[in-house]
Amino acid sequence: MIFVLVVDDNDDDAVLIGHSLTRAGLQVRVTREETSEGVARALTAGPVDVVICDYNLPSVRAEDVLTQLRAHDADIPFLLVSGQVGEEVAVDLMRAGARDFVLKDRLARLAPAVQRELTEARERREHRRSEQALRLLAEHAHDVIFRFRLRPEPAMEYVSSAVESITGHAPEEFYADPALIFRLVEPDDRPLLERSWQSDQPGTLTIRWRRRTGEPAWVEQRANAVSGPDGHPVAIEGILRDITERVRMEEQLRQAERLDSLGRLAGGIAHDFNNILAVISGYGAMLTEELGPDHELHADARAIEQAAARGSGLTRQLLIFSGLEPSRPEPLDLNAVATDMQRLLTRTLGDDIELTTMLSLDLPPITMDRNKLEQVVMNAAMNARAAMPSGGRLTLTTSVARDTGHVCLSIMDDGCGMEPGVASRAFEPFFTTKGRGRGTGLGLATAYGVVTDAGGTISLESAPGAGTTLRISLPPAEVASRPSTLVRRPSTGGKVLVVEDEDGVRDIVCRILRRAGYEVQAAPDPATALEMCRRGDFAMDVLVTDIIMPGMSGTQLAAELRRARPGLPVLFMSGYTSGSAPGGQELPADAPLLHKPFQTDALLSALHRVMP
Repeated sequence: MIFVLVVDDNDDDAVLIGHSLTRAGLQVRVTREETSEGVARALTAGPVDVVICDYNLPSVRAEDVLTQLRAHDADIPFLLVSGQVGEEVAVDLMRAGARDFVLKDRLARLAPAVQRELTEARERREHRRSEQALRLLAEHAHDVIFRFRLRPEPAMEYVSSAVESITGHAPEEFYADPALIFRLVEPDDRPLLERSWQSDQPGTLTIRWRRRTGEPAWVEQRANAVSGPDGHPVAIEGILRDITERVRMEEQLRQAERLDSLGRLAGGIAHDFNNILAVISGYGAMLTEELGPDHELHADARAIEQAAARGSGLTRQLLIFSGLEPSRPEPLDLNAVATDMQRLLTRTLGDDIELTTMLSLDLPPITMDRNKLEQVVMNAAMNARAAMPSGGRLTLTTSVARDTGHVCLSIMDDGCGMEPGVASRAFEPFFTTKGRGRGTGLGLATAYGVVTDAGGTISLESAPGAGTTLRISLPPAEVASRPSTLVRRPSTGGKVLVVEDEDGVRDIVCRILRRAGYEVQAAPDPATALEMCRRGDFAMDVLVTDIIMPGMSGTQLAAELRRARPGLPVLFMSGYTSGSAPGGQELPADAPLLHKPFQTDALLSALHRVMP
């Protein structure tokens, strides 16, 4: 059913219009009105599909009816049907929105015109609904959807509201100022955007914008060019996506990969260096024992041992950094750690930093990996150094919390301090204020992980111009009366096979064991060791082997020998290890690991524990 509103002062003409549409096969219901009030009432009262209006009306002008209809529903077709009207008037009405003009003496044209206009009205409504749906989608999309006219005059024809969340500027600002979108781009990237928008294939482009707040925003453009009749671009349209977070995560990934590579390099260097330190430490211990405490060179020999021990501590820090060193908690005197760190930091921080310690007496011991604790203190001290570029004071303070009994370490500086927003993010991984290439943002994040793993807490207090205080609180160690595990084995003998590819380490281990009364045979590699063991006259009570060796790992060697000698006692040596060794073999649960470099007593004690 088609609802037709006829605006005419002659009822007969309205009837003729209805008959004309019916004879053409249309099912219509005709309503006639002749005043402006009647038209408004008809439009409000019920559905109206088409309006057919006469021009010569005593009570209302056709132009006014058309205006009423446009205000009510611009998609309803308006057709002018009149007996006498000038061509100029008809053209003006068509320009104003009338869809067609039919003379009353040619009503045969009316039905096709009504059918055509109803079809076009339906298509307009569907197009508008689709357009509204797309606009709604664009307005709620996180990406910026835009269309920018290049010629004849540059203008932003459309930009979705998401542009405000990225740039801080509302869409209206881009409409009013077409050049704004270019001014927001970083100067180095602006030529890239301009060339892209003048190209017939703008494609994908990543550029940097500057938000209203001054912060940078990385934006990915995916656009297409709209070409004119001459084939040159007249407009650019597409999407702009905020990829700032993705760029930040990719940078963190690259940073992590660089750290991983550096860590692997550090681990390899530390492994080789530990072999050297094992030789130095071993020969130093033998010299100390041979010379005796009354010899004039005894102090020099002890100094060699102490230097090797300090070198071992440095390599352990490298291994901790590389993630290849397992944690080794031990009872610690926090005052002793602070005192040792004071000597190290005095040389590290520079003469313009006044370093002092305020140590509380009778501190209970704590349980923690010493090197990790030293790493925390070193990171905090280097942060303090950066906050005092012109010099200042750094203070290490130890105390005991009365309410919890925890042992506390405070690291205080009188540097520039931090804004509240910076201080609140200090423990976030990769967060740094030192600028590109000057800091990883891992120092305090690592410290947080180390302290919390030890059952403690770490906090930071800072204010601009008032310096920074890092507070570490650790639980006291559980004191238990346990016999020392460091016990020399009496010289009762025993047959030991030593497998070590480093000549110096192999030599010193063999000499230590022979001096302790063991019968020792040595092999420079696992292949030689296997060949020796296949001899029928070869006998051994225990295997002492390095882990990292060419051709076969120590764990693989031990597994191979235990096939023929189940339960063979094994003592492993290594500069580092964590989890699976090369070859995929895990360290056996009954085979301890002796970390290089080691003291003579540590080697003999470990061997004593595995001997049958």
